[in-house]
Amino acid sequence: MELYTVLDYERLAKEKLDKDAWEYFNYGRGRKWCFQDSIEAFSRYRIRSRVLQDVSKRCLATAVLGQSIPYPICISPTACQFFAHPDGEEATAKAAEAVGALMVLSCGARSSMEDIAMAAPGGLRWMNIYPFTDRQLTEYTIRKAEKLGFKALVVTVDSPVPGIHGAMEELLGKDHVVNHSSYRYVNVCCYLNCNCRTSSICGQVYMPVYEADIPSARAAKQESNANHFQYVDEMTYNPKATWEYIRWIKKVTSLPIVCKGILTAESASDAASAGVDGILVSAHGGRQQESSPAPIDALAEVVEAVHGRGVEVYMDGGVRTGTDIFKALGRGARAVFLGRPILWGLACQGPEGVTRILQILRDQLDAILALAGKT
Repeated sequence: MELYTVLDYERLAKEKLDKDAWEYFNYGRGRKWCFQDSIEAFSRYRIRSRVLQDVSKRCLATAVLGQSIPYPICISPTACQFFAHPDGEEATAKAAEAVGALMVLSCGARSSMEDIAMAAPGGLRWMNIYPFTDRQLTEYTIRKAEKLGFKALVVTVDSPVPGIHGAMEELLGKDHVVNHSSYRYVNVCCYLNCNCRTSSICGQVYMPVYEADIPSARAAKQESNANHFQYVDEMTYNPKATWEYIRWIKKVTSLPIVCKGILTAESASDAASAGVDGILVSAHGGRQQESSPAPIDALAEVVEAVHGRGVEVYMDGGVRTGTDIFKALGRGARAVFLGRPILWGLACQGPEGVTRILQILRDQLDAILALAGKT
């Protein structure tokens, strides 16, 4: 198959991935309204081009939180990348480093922060965390991120409870492994609800962030493998977290803080009042709420809500073309972040596929910039 577009990669990834891995990556909450609308919403916006402008010299470079990047296309945190490729997040990190892209490492990664720093020592990287139930885990993770050269924290704020339900819950409860090429991985049951009876299988996918040298993590690991994944669940989803948690994080670290998962002016204003440095307008890939607005639709009100308050605004969700990126920039985003397209590139061609996805979108963005009469 010739791979010229992100959708070409999506089609091939569906063929290459194990069915369960595809279902996990492609999951959308409920009737998948938000999942689908996040993609389709871009079609509601039109580009009003200005013709006969000198567009012979164009520049895509920008900066995020003071860090220069060659184009406004970054990589969102996504868990379980090893479902797509045996090297998982390390392959993605190498690809990002090769083209100067920013990567956010998921706290649900199988690769550790040390692995990523070693795989791509010159790469620009931010660290994803949740408002963990045990604040010792939060502080431990932050200290490690600081030490290993991560330049910001991306705090997922839209998940007080898990979004997985229905058919995906049934899939998560299955007792088998995923096949990909010649490799064998534990199934997604080990991500949220570990029901495996074979502890040696589960041992392949411990999430290093949750193996911190703190009392609660040590106790969970000593109990059993299944208890490790129960611990992950208990730490990740914190229904008691409020904006006070973000203010506390600001006291703990000097790293910039980006809140991921904001879709309304009200929450954006709350975030600015809490002192965040950035907002990632995101619907969690449509995995949390079926009736969340598409991020591209929510973007403008978030931008307006924090105007003049020193908060940078980014967007992820539904981006499939350079034209989509142009529209997000036009609606006020400083940069866009990619989730599923990166996984498709990884599944199809490993790190080269990730690099190719970024290059395709960069080239498409450069072309639409010229066609719209912009430089």
